Amino acid sequence: MSFFREFAETFSPNIKTDVLSGLTVALALVPEAVAFAFVAGVHPLVGLYAAFMVGLITACIGGRPGMISGATGALAVVMVALVADAERMYGDGMGLQYLLAAVVLMGVIQIAAGALRLGKFIRLVPHPVMLGFVNGLAIVIFLAQLPQLQISTPEGKWGWLSGEWFSGMQLYVMLGLIALTMFITINLPKLTKAVPSALAGILVASLLAFGLDLDTRTVGDLASIAGGLPPIGVPDVPFNLETLMFILPYSAIFAAIGLIESLLTVTVIDEMTNTRGRGNKECVAQGTANVVTGFIGGMGGCAMIGQSIINVSSGGRGRLSGIAAALFLLSFILFASPLIEQIPIAALVGVMFMVVIGTFEWASFRMVGKIPKHDLFVLVLVTVVTVLTDLAIAVIIGVVVSALVFAWQGAKRIHVLSQKQADGSKVYKLYGPLFFGSVASFKDLFDVSNDPTKVIIDFADSRVMDHSALEAIDTLAERYIAEGKEIHLLHLSQECRTLLKQAGSLCEVNVIEDPNYKVAVDELA
Repeated sequence: MSFFREFAETFSPNIKTDVLSGLTVALALVPEAVAFAFVAGVHPLVGLYAAFMVGLITACIGGRPGMISGATGALAVVMVALVADAERMYGDGMGLQYLLAAVVLMGVIQIAAGALRLGKFIRLVPHPVMLGFVNGLAIVIFLAQLPQLQISTPEGKWGWLSGEWFSGMQLYVMLGLIALTMFITINLPKLTKAVPSALAGILVASLLAFGLDLDTRTVGDLASIAGGLPPIGVPDVPFNLETLMFILPYSAIFAAIGLIESLLTVTVIDEMTNTRGRGNKECVAQGTANVVTGFIGGMGGCAMIGQSIINVSSGGRGRLSGIAAALFLLSFILFASPLIEQIPIAALVGVMFMVVIGTFEWASFRMVGKIPKHDLFVLVLVTVVTVLTDLAIAVIIGVVVSALVFAWQGAKRIHVLSQKQADGSKVYKLYGPLFFGSVASFKDLFDVSNDPTKVIIDFADSRVMDHSALEAIDTLAERYIAEGKEIHLLHLSQECRTLLKQAGSLCEVNVIEDPNYKVAVDELA
């Protein structure tokens, strides 16, 4: 009952707004799904079916109402390698079948990630990485629109660099329709919010192009989107170990990319709507959607930040907006393909340019000189890597670099103050965290050969963090013992004492416990 209660509560705060937002998103999904299918090397309907099913299921059971999912470029650029390898190894026509099998396995991995509650680790992504992620995706979305301004574009991510651009009246018409769509999208909300401004922009540009019979590229020039209901069937591949070993590496990569993009998009939409999504539930929903999609001939997918921002900006907040987008998309395939194919590409490009403007964190430029240099470096690094490779690699690199910087900064904070006592002993008062990054500095803080026979190390303002710290304490103890001296550890927290007890013979020292010493409970420890 809790599922149905939550579904009802998040279904739709405003039915009309959610439906119109869903229609706007569906119109923008068509060229994206077709283009990503071409990138992956499969039929356009494979991309459209994926956009429909992934969008529908995640909208119904996902952890982030209002977020849009579907076929994405981040997955498509990796899927093309699987399709090509399968065609080469198993024959023509087998690329799609092995792709569908990989998508099913991808979904299983994502469901397992959600069940194991791995979605919470998205909290470890630092803010500079998030900024680099959205800035990089904004640039990627912008670059993805440029081939629409070209007569022909060579294959590949950077094919537009050597493509043949429109010229003369055809270019002016294209740019004019783009500008008109953007103008309406920006200014209509100042007059009325009864209709999503992006939808109004698409409709006005389409009516103008059709009424004046303008010579401009339309959705139908990309590919026909006409088709029937998605076919239901098991991927036509051998069910043996060889197939599993072939698709497993690809499925793992698909799952990682899909979850990273989806969870980061959840975070972005959370900030835009001042609400909080449920990451682990979204992992399960994405996995379920991909399992089902693999059985209906779809190429799989994940959250789409561009379409999600269109939806939220158009007022879509409930699950109905995503459900409506998916159902509208299916209706386009079944019934309205002749009409949808008449929409000028320029209108959709204009909407996507508005997404770029809304996605890019322009405040990043004002941060120069105001935030630590290492944070600025991570922001720029993630942005550049996202554009040059893909977002999964960029986010992983960003997190690793941020972690290394954090470790380096933490390592520099460790120091001691020493004082001789009346009884001839010497007390070292340690400050800062003791962990793998600071153990080298820790060992150099003590004057073993010149210290008295009794040495006390006070950990009241420090904390033992890991096994490397225990090893460093053991090494220091051995140095003092070798000199015939005695060492004591004072004011260890409960967590530190637990680590020392678990270490056993590693720390052959006397631990002076203070029963009155209190330590705040750290739930993340």
